[in-house]
Amino acid sequence: MNIGIRSLLPVLLAVLSSTVLPAETKPFDQTTLEALQAANKPVLIDVYADWCPTCKQQEPILSELLARPEFKDYTVLRVNFDSQKAVRRALGVAQQSTLIVYRGKREVARSTGDPNQDSIAATLRKALS
Repeated sequence: MNIGIRSLLPVLLAVLSSTVLPAETKPFDQTTLEALQAANKPVLIDVYADWCPTCKQQEPILSELLARPEFKDYTVLRVNFDSQKAVRRALGVAQQSTLIVYRGKREVARSTGDPNQDSIAATLRKALS
């Protein structure tokens, strides 16, 4: 049986429209943070280092969690621990693998060195309630 591409198009469009896109990830930028805060959006600031084993553990966990519909409104702003020292100081971050969650202008949660999926999910949920 030969199925034409036109007959598959409605099915393909239905699948694509029901797919939840993961949270957007961007390099940290103060202007972007302020715009997201003004819009009262949930923001995750991910302070990482390329050499950090805990950061490497957190990365797939964050990817999986942020792909869930529950966290679709998040924007992730990544701060490089080694090259963005002024940003680290401004945020009060002393260690890599630090996750900071904002809802609007208010910091609602912070964790450092946590590679546990359940507790990271709980941290992210604090900006949703």
